[in-house]
Amino acid sequence: MELPTMGLPQIIVLLVAAQRLAELALARRNTKQLLAEGAREVGAAHYPLFVALHAGWLAVLFLGTPADALVDGALMALFLALQAGRVWVVASLGRFWTTRVVTLPGAPLVRRGPFRWVRHPNYLVVAGELAVLPLAFGEVWMAVLFSALNLPLTLHRIRVEEAALGDRRGITRPRSRPA
Repeated sequence: MELPTMGLPQIIVLLVAAQRLAELALARRNTKQLLAEGAREVGAAHYPLFVALHAGWLAVLFLGTPADALVDGALMALFLALQAGRVWVVASLGRFWTTRVVTLPGAPLVRRGPFRWVRHPNYLVVAGELAVLPLAFGEVWMAVLFSALNLPLTLHRIRVEEAALGDRRGITRPRSRPA
């Protein structure tokens, strides 16, 4: 098996992978601390699907993009803006940012940063990233494929988060009516 030729797209993907690994380390630390404070994780069963999706996205980008592919500067600028959005989300959540759905009963909901305007800004950023980076390399099929795979997972995750945070928002689940 021949190793792929390294070009600018592969270097960019490696930088994104390094960023994600650093984020995973931060998320693990935050998760461990929150659980020690009495937080609980919900929806853990879907987490491996997100890991597989994102690892697959990076692997397909790295291996499937020709090393000599032109990189669209405008789309890379948009991808960098999305990275700024990602950092803003992580910084706004602070110690509450994790890659899992972890909720600490009684903790106030974060309403600063992008959370002032958008309920789930991280998922908007991720959806943009999954589409924009492949498009920057001219890989339309990768953008479509990973966007399509991400959509049902993200919609499920939002439902899980909303249910987990409902009591902290003062929202109660509707009770079924007696027959």
